[in-house]
Amino acid sequence: MTVLAHRVTASDANDAVTRDALAVLQPGFEGTTAPAWLLRRIGEGLTAVGLFGRNIASPEQLAALTAQLRAERDHVLVAIDEEGGDVTRLEVGTGSSFPGNLALGAVDDTGLTRDVARELGRCLAACGVNLNWAPSADVNSNPDNPVIGVRSFGADTDLAARHTAAYVEGLQAAGVAACTKHFPGHGDTNVDSHHALPRIDVDLDTLAARELVPFKAAIEAGTKAVMSAHILVPALDPTRPATLSPQILTGLLRKELGYEGLIVTDGMEMNAIAGTYGIERGSVLAIAAGADAICVGGGLADEATVLRLRDALVAAVREGTLPEERLADAADRVRALAAWTLGVRPDARPEGSRASGIGLTAARRALRVTGTAGKLDAPYVATLAPVANIAVGDETPWGTAGELAALLPGTQAGVYPQGATAADILAAAGSRTVVAVVRDAHRHPWMTEVLDTLVAARPDTVVVEMGVPRAAPRGALHIATHGASRVCGRAAAEVIAGA
Repeated sequence: MTVLAHRVTASDANDAVTRDALAVLQPGFEGTTAPAWLLRRIGEGLTAVGLFGRNIASPEQLAALTAQLRAERDHVLVAIDEEGGDVTRLEVGTGSSFPGNLALGAVDDTGLTRDVARELGRCLAACGVNLNWAPSADVNSNPDNPVIGVRSFGADTDLAARHTAAYVEGLQAAGVAACTKHFPGHGDTNVDSHHALPRIDVDLDTLAARELVPFKAAIEAGTKAVMSAHILVPALDPTRPATLSPQILTGLLRKELGYEGLIVTDGMEMNAIAGTYGIERGSVLAIAAGADAICVGGGLADEATVLRLRDALVAAVREGTLPEERLADAADRVRALAAWTLGVRPDARPEGSRASGIGLTAARRALRVTGTAGKLDAPYVATLAPVANIAVGDETPWGTAGELAALLPGTQAGVYPQGATAADILAAAGSRTVVAVVRDAHRHPWMTEVLDTLVAARPDTVVVEMGVPRAAPRGALHIATHGASRVCGRAAAEVIAGA
């Protein structure tokens, strides 16, 4: 398919097709205040904006930013990728006050999951955010998955389904629309779609019994949005990834599963799409396939990108490769969700301290502790740091060093990337007890080697696994946190310090 260039001029900037083309975009931008170009495009029909860590300095600043956007359009959708846990934008500089999905799945208390999601939703709503690109409903069936991992509730299908439903209910009870992702399921991949196009080679029966079950639960729970995955699933469509597939978005999600809400794409600048189809052609194909909103702005965050995508959609309608009624239907679904956010009445805040401290409470309950350790006065914390995936980002702090130092003054710490050795850590630690902090050690042979050498040399070593706990416990004390958010680090630090 070729998208012909169509330059939207001042004379047709307000026609229905152009307004609809703007309405289906969810772009990002740079800075902590809205640039003039963004406000101008909102006035012309842009109905949604995506926020990222670069746009947030404080809750007060965020509230002022969203108020600035709504001064142009009172029902604008303000979206964010706030999963809690490892993926946080609201607390990008400190780490999240909430544990992520894997921790909630480890506790397996759907009431707790619902309460955590509701409280997270209240934090977002208080800042003017009304659409959250969460939760992840992916069943993490492949333990080597490089991009899902702790973002999933777990590898058990039924567990993932019941917690997905609880999360959707809790988030939307706070007045924030949930966007359940990544349809039809990103859990059985070994490639990060930020970098390349993953492929899932399973049969239809496996998909129905595993990947689709949590999405059915989310639909039954009333999820207002579903996000598509940039993955190739040959059993469903042998040629196009889910985001661009009519068979998957319209045939499966709309017709077979009966979903009537908003379908949002994953970030179109991700290489699985941008590197194979390009964002303009990919966006046109996505809308034609049944998507209603184009997420773009994680890496491309300027007016030129918005205009390129708008013009590509308009050109496709003009040349007949994108039906005008399909674009209009997509835009209407975006506007309908925006209208819902205006009319929703959030639940009242629970009385007492349960709400304010629920994130740490959940993180404590998620811990799995093996072994014991003697009294530690001031240990040495060695964080074995893998390269973070793009969804998590490398700007958000993680680990236990800061939290442990607050409980045990005099604690020292170091960060060790791939290439570091146990000898490096032992030399820095001296006579101090070593607390080795890892993330998905089972996926990183170098971490396993360092841990084995450390434990052999120092049997009193404490090991904290903050990723998916697949490896056998090792060390005098082993703590699995099921996530690397700030409260997960705090909960582990409390155990180490004997608090």
